[in-house]
Amino acid sequence: MFPEVYVPTVFENYVADVDVDGKRVELALWDTAGQEDYDRLRPLSYPDSHVILICYAIDSPDSLDNVQEKWISEVLHFCSGLPIVLVGCKVDLRQDSRTIAELAKTSQKPVTAQEGQAVASKIGAKHYMECSSRTGQGVKEVFQVATRAALLVGHKKPRKSGSSKCIVL
Repeated sequence: MFPEVYVPTVFENYVADVDVDGKRVELALWDTAGQEDYDRLRPLSYPDSHVILICYAIDSPDSLDNVQEKWISEVLHFCSGLPIVLVGCKVDLRQDSRTIAELAKTSQKPVTAQEGQAVASKIGAKHYMECSSRTGQGVKEVFQVATRAALLVGHKKPRKSGSSKCIVL
């Protein structure tokens, strides 16, 4: 069952083997806390990264504002030169009547794909993607695009034959 409530964490780490373009890649995902309390701790997760996923919630226009006001400056400071993929999460809520009604109470609406793409261009993201973990829409594609971007970076170190490693934040 899909969890309906998000419980924030300091750091979550997920590892998965992904096949992309005939290569097997170990994808290590680091979900870092966004709360201000962790601003000094979060950069400890950045070394050895190969690609950055900056995620925002389509049902939270403020989270897209934070991409420009907080996240991009931190990423550019600590991860200069790495490819960035901007990801709009919760795409399934864009047309959800309850979400639309809740946002309307504060004169807001769900973020459109065009608004997300405009921010991606503004921050210099290599890609803009949308997904829903609830429905699975676009999730596989996000990881494939991120893996391809990471493999193009050129941070390749000798690895065991037939495998590559990719760290995503």
